[in-house]
Amino acid sequence: MIVSALLTSVGINTALCVLFFTLYSILRKQPSNYEVYVPRLLAEGTSKRRSRFNLERLIPSPDWVAKAWRLSEEELFSLSGLDGVVFMRTITFSLKIFTFAGIIGILVLLPVNCWGNHLQDFDVVDFTNNSLDLFTISNVNSGSNWLWVHFISVYIVTGFICLLLYYEYKYIASKRISYFDSSKPQPHQFTILVHSIPTSSSCSISDSVESFFQELYPATYLSHVIIRRTNKIRSLLIEAKNLYKRITQLRSDPTEQKYKHGGCFGLFGRKDNLIDHYGKQLEDIQENVRLQQSEASLAGEEARAAFVFFKSRYGAATAFHMQQSVNPTQWITELAPEPRDVYWPFFSESFMRRWISKLVVIFLTTLFTILFLIPVVIVQGLTNLSQLEILFPFLTSILTIKFVSQVITGYLPNLILQMSLKVVPPIMGLLTSIQGYISQSDIELSASNKVLWFTIWNVFLATLFSGSVLYQLSVILDLKDIPGRLAVAVPAQASFFITYIVTSGWTSVSSELFRIIPLFCSLMTRPFTRPDDEFEVPSIPYHRDLPRVLFVGLLGITYFFLAPLILPFLLVYLCLAYIIFRNQFINVYAPKYETAGKFWPIVHNTMIFSLVLMHIIAVGIFALKKLSPASTLMLPLPVLTLLFNEYCRKRFLPIFVAYSAESLIKKDREDQNDATMAEFYDKLIIAYKDPALFPIQYLSKTNTDSLLSPFVS
Repeated sequence: MIVSALLTSVGINTALCVLFFTLYSILRKQPSNYEVYVPRLLAEGTSKRRSRFNLERLIPSPDWVAKAWRLSEEELFSLSGLDGVVFMRTITFSLKIFTFAGIIGILVLLPVNCWGNHLQDFDVVDFTNNSLDLFTISNVNSGSNWLWVHFISVYIVTGFICLLLYYEYKYIASKRISYFDSSKPQPHQFTILVHSIPTSSSCSISDSVESFFQELYPATYLSHVIIRRTNKIRSLLIEAKNLYKRITQLRSDPTEQKYKHGGCFGLFGRKDNLIDHYGKQLEDIQENVRLQQSEASLAGEEARAAFVFFKSRYGAATAFHMQQSVNPTQWITELAPEPRDVYWPFFSESFMRRWISKLVVIFLTTLFTILFLIPVVIVQGLTNLSQLEILFPFLTSILTIKFVSQVITGYLPNLILQMSLKVVPPIMGLLTSIQGYISQSDIELSASNKVLWFTIWNVFLATLFSGSVLYQLSVILDLKDIPGRLAVAVPAQASFFITYIVTSGWTSVSSELFRIIPLFCSLMTRPFTRPDDEFEVPSIPYHRDLPRVLFVGLLGITYFFLAPLILPFLLVYLCLAYIIFRNQFINVYAPKYETAGKFWPIVHNTMIFSLVLMHIIAVGIFALKKLSPASTLMLPLPVLTLLFNEYCRKRFLPIFVAYSAESLIKKDREDQNDATMAEFYDKLIIAYKDPALFPIQYLSKTNTDSLLSPFVS
């Protein structure tokens, strides 16, 4: 790729960013868009719709940037919990890394790369027609002593990243412990989930659970709640909710309240009131829900799972860590999530079903990953004009136009790839939800890992080697020579990943601010809704945004010594992400659960993987550049990095898995003098009742009086 193609991509994406910022600054002031841009403030009552028009609404203003910048970590914690703090610290952590690496890369490595054997080919006058390869390590002479600068830089940056990783892991671990120590008694701290409960013909599952835990834990067992099969009820409630919304829409539009039926093709029949028609359907569903809820209370509708409550945190932790039965596939326990975090639609009934579900998800994920190679190959084909001319001869005349060729090679490939990647997080979230996890947080944690490794495989590795095939038609991944293959493939794709950060980074994070899809949905549904209608405040999709930040970090670590020109573009992306996501936490997103920082181990592991990958590439690069001593001296670095990772796993990871006995017993002793614990134990049993079994009331001011009665009396 030449410089002009990169500049074209930068120009297009900069214009899009400015456009998104400008439109956001205007649209966020319009009262009709409050549900899109300030739903959190609207739900909390701190922001109200103003009907009076003023000219200020039409003038863009950057005041929201200053407000987001001033947000302290304590304020962020109060708004989004420790998970939001961890997400933002991932961005600030990356900013620290690449600011340090950028100083070395731009001031030291970039001049060394330009001072290569092709410097005489560098045309200052016709700067835009120079190849970006002139700014990479590929431009340095083989055997040159200047390569030792890259060698030293790799060691320095690795040491700096490991030092920061240690302090960040230590800091977030301490914040997790402080969060637990300062928290009031929470239901999930006293609760475990037990599944794969063995059935018996002589007693119900509820009786089995009670007798089993009373016998094993007589001093600490409190009570339990059996999980009921409520999928049918849940489907009926969704149908009832949709009907209620439809009735509400009809009330706001009297012209649509009549419909014809009977006659010839419905043309000459009599008109009936649609509200009455849907009201009768709602009545039928109401009776059906009552019947299903009554049936769910019977022993025959019990699932082989239950929430078991204990009188102390230590008692619940003891039951969780102990193997309950001589048969490991029965009486399986796990920590209970928060009541608001429980994923009710899926509860596995047996060890075998959970195992089969996991295998099915692995197969589907692998299949999806393989099929995604198709758009990757298409994207790589667009980056090579000569390849396109061979495959599509009729495009030859168009491709000779300079601007068209710059757009195709510099912007279009990453745009196609970015649009294709939009479907990955929702699909991975859906697949993970059928894997057997019992909490939304576990689903999002697992989906984050899936999206991250999917991106690494399909966007990074597959792009590297498919691109090399299109360029050289002979590169085959040889497992015996991974460093050598990476040394050839990675620098060759430097220009592609620079434009990837510009297109998939700058524009995507700016579109997060503009919220295109929610805005479009709001415009479509606005004629059918009223200002006082209820709406749901969204939560940040960590499985979409966290892998994106981590993958950009992987590109920065991998390419900082190969193509340091990538670092300024990466820093711009991180600065945009820092401001925009802080703004979204203030105005848009509200947490649906709290994992107390469990996302950080994903960040740590990704950084370690990125470092080891960089070391492997460095070994191959120095061997390829015929600097064998540097290649040999590079070998201890990945070993030292993995030893550092093992130390962190032993020192910090257990804190993110479970709380220590010391912390649990300390909190239990504090509760002994708390007079409200008796009331807490009473509410504990209700906390984990399936929402589908609660009375649900839809009030509808229609002519149908029966709609005023609750679903469950």
